[in-house]
Amino acid sequence: MASPRSSGQPGPPPPPPPPPARLLLLLLLPLLLLLAPGAWGWARGAPRPPPSSPPLSIMGLMPLTKEVAKGSIGRGVLPAVELAIEQIRNESLLRPYFLDLRLYDTECDNAKGLKAFYDAIKYGPNHLMVFGGVCPSVTSIIAESLQGWNLVQLSFAATTPVLADKKKYPYFFRTVPSDNAVNPAILKLLKHYQWKRVGTLTQDVQRFSEVRNDLTGVLYGEDIEISDTESFSNDPCTSVKKLKGNDVRIILGQFDQNMAAKVFCCAYEENMYGSKYQWIIPGWYEPSWWEQVHVEANSSRCLRKNLLAAMEGYIGVDFEPLSSKQIKTISGKTPQQYEREYNNKRSGVGPSKFHGYAYDGIWVIAKTLQRAMETLHASSRHQRIQDFNYTDHTLGRIILNAMNETNFFGVTGQVVFRNGERMGTIKFTQFQDSREVKVGEYNAVADTLEIINDTIRFQGSEPPKDKTIILEQLRKISLPLYSILSALTILGMIMASAFLFFNIKNRNQKLIKMSSPYMNNLIILGGMLSYASIFLFGLDGSFVSEKTFETLCTVRTWILTVGYTTAFGAMFAKTWRVHAIFKNVKMKKKIIKDQKLLVIVGGMLLIDLCILICWQAVDPLRRTVEKYSMEPDPAGRDISIRPLLEHCENTHMTIWLGIVYAYKGLLMLFGCFLAWETRNVSIPALNDSKYIGMSVYNVGIMCIIGAAVSFLTRDQPNVQFCIVALVIIFCSTITLCLVFVPKLITLRTNPDAATQNRRFQFTQNQKKEDSKTSTSVTSVNQASTSRLEGLQSENHRLRMKITELDKDLEEVTMQLQDTPEKTTYIKQNHYQELNDILNLGNYTESTDGGKAILKNHLDQNPQLQWNTTEPSRTCKDPTEDINSPEHIQRRLSLQLPILHHAYLPSIGGVDASCVSPCVSPTASPRHRHVPPSFRVMVSGL
Repeated sequence: MASPRSSGQPGPPPPPPPPPARLLLLLLLPLLLLLAPGAWGWARGAPRPPPSSPPLSIMGLMPLTKEVAKGSIGRGVLPAVELAIEQIRNESLLRPYFLDLRLYDTECDNAKGLKAFYDAIKYGPNHLMVFGGVCPSVTSIIAESLQGWNLVQLSFAATTPVLADKKKYPYFFRTVPSDNAVNPAILKLLKHYQWKRVGTLTQDVQRFSEVRNDLTGVLYGEDIEISDTESFSNDPCTSVKKLKGNDVRIILGQFDQNMAAKVFCCAYEENMYGSKYQWIIPGWYEPSWWEQVHVEANSSRCLRKNLLAAMEGYIGVDFEPLSSKQIKTISGKTPQQYEREYNNKRSGVGPSKFHGYAYDGIWVIAKTLQRAMETLHASSRHQRIQDFNYTDHTLGRIILNAMNETNFFGVTGQVVFRNGERMGTIKFTQFQDSREVKVGEYNAVADTLEIINDTIRFQGSEPPKDKTIILEQLRKISLPLYSILSALTILGMIMASAFLFFNIKNRNQKLIKMSSPYMNNLIILGGMLSYASIFLFGLDGSFVSEKTFETLCTVRTWILTVGYTTAFGAMFAKTWRVHAIFKNVKMKKKIIKDQKLLVIVGGMLLIDLCILICWQAVDPLRRTVEKYSMEPDPAGRDISIRPLLEHCENTHMTIWLGIVYAYKGLLMLFGCFLAWETRNVSIPALNDSKYIGMSVYNVGIMCIIGAAVSFLTRDQPNVQFCIVALVIIFCSTITLCLVFVPKLITLRTNPDAATQNRRFQFTQNQKKEDSKTSTSVTSVNQASTSRLEGLQSENHRLRMKITELDKDLEEVTMQLQDTPEKTTYIKQNHYQELNDILNLGNYTESTDGGKAILKNHLDQNPQLQWNTTEPSRTCKDPTEDINSPEHIQRRLSLQLPILHHAYLPSIGGVDASCVSPCVSPTASPRHRHVPPSFRVMVSGL
């Protein structure tokens, strides 16, 4: 039940009291009337109107008791209301009427507030309007029923966005901006600092949820992204952590002051404060609210200094209690003059930030009633405003229309309604050094934002970014590094050019000629191609365009591949020729010309071209950009660096590289095999096996190390380029040096030693198993073509001479057949003994020794007389059997000296230049002893 102060009229009369009690009631009635100012029709402290002035009753609904938290709001605005009523009366704005404000205490309780409203209607006068409405729940209940009573309500403190629904609350107005009124101001602030990406953090309360929903609608279509929307009930830390995870830098918060302390403690723990973040929260918290909640914050292990550190720089948004403009208001006084009068009038009553809106609200009511009276006076109905009743729909509409036309400058700024909502002024405050400082204001009528000069402070050198600014930075090869490696490459190419000049200049020298100068030129060409690829590997996006870089991906691969194959292919082709000649076990003459070696190198290159062409046609190399994780800015700016790195890749990169590596690996193994097989060749000009082995070893090791390190440092282009370039430079340089430096040194010191050729020599290796002999022979060098032709001519001449000697021998033999004394018969049973004599194994080193042995043998057998004949053979002609003893004796006596003289030089005996068959072979200085193992059987001559 409402208190006597809340009711305009007493309730139903109680039963008649006994006479003494009735007498006491009559005596106390005047005193009760004095204590109930609402029953008198004016506010407390207001000057009493003259008795002849008719009142215009206004229903005042607000909490006034001290037991209610918001009762201070009602008590705090009453001085402002009294000032407004007094000034209106003094200006005779409503003459001949006066405002009769009847106050009813709602106690911020729905039931009590609704009862006070109905009691005012039932027991009070006909109220023209309702003034008040502080508590959202009570106000919304009453405002929803106003249309049935044709009453217009004006609130000075209800900011809940729910009341903005004109379909539900068509007769509700308010002089205070709603909570949603800050959203256009926030939008203006975001645009001012070009913040286009924000996040929201909302407490799970209807009031805050409605503001958040309205903000979403305001930002929609304004090119501002709400990247994350988080809400919480009790613990905001999880939501704060999610905001950080989504890289939200500008946080729009909607929560009360108790939760604000928890939010900033969580922000401190997550390091979401400082120069990179900006918090925008409600600005209607109590003054020094952080002092009231820091005890609770400490209980959550958040120290006061931590809370203040996280709060530093936050921006609060709230309506402006009083205009800061030095302009006279509708009352003829500036807002500053009014504020001084208010402070003087309230004496011991606590201030309320809504007092300016209550003051302007009384003026709005007065101006509305004035326009309504003018409308009634201009009409033909001649209706008076005091004739209003709750069923008078026409007068109710007149008052409603007059309210919508309100437009004047009050102490809170320009007072204008748009769909019942106050188009007021929104202020921005910033927390600086443990205090709130006004930094700007937003005029909703003019839609302008004014930032006070040099007041807003950001903790960085500039306003925070709305997100982590990702600066994509292409990792480039350092120009000094490229210059140094290019200089080394140029030196290598100069060295290769010097080797080429040396090779061409001395191509007719025996040493160079025997080492195949054409193949040497190809080795140099391959090295120079490998050198040239370094220049292409160092060209990246900082030097060339994307299209050019993609072309370079293919070109540098081709150049390096062809250069490698050209250099090592020519080297291995040379070695193969030496292997083919010196491993010719049949000792057949082999001539392998340079043209055949060129064909071999061309075949190797053809394989390379087939692989590269298929690679390019099926899966060509493309420019790809690899993005790496973000890195902080080295200069300390509020940006993050995202490194980008260009690569030459394709879909099946591993397969193609595997094919190329496999082919090159087989080529290297083939070279190692040839080097091993020709390691015993004793001609230095021909035998490069040692240097080939060294080259293959160095190149193989360096390529393996370089490929591994290059793969591990693919995110560091400078290191990768340095490794690749040094590997190519080292491999090419060491290969060229191993091939040409020994030749250069040999040519300068002893050119003949490297080209000395040995004669054919037969040697026996008795250490082999199964008594197998292995013959080490040296072949006529293909480079010494003229010498080979001379030897062939000499061989042919000697063969012709042997043929002539054979003819002479036959003539002598025929002559001996005609000599009688030489037809001595040799017995048949001594034939085997004669053959043993003819075996060269019984010969001594001279032919004379052989003759002496034969003579002694004949002397020991005197019966072997040349003239003796056997009866069985007397009838036969001695010439009929060429193997007869007579024939053997004749041939033996003449052919043995000749054979010894003609054939022994070919097997290491006397020189063929000895023209006299009578001279002993031992007399020749060039006579060579024939080893026993190589004696020749001449039986059957």
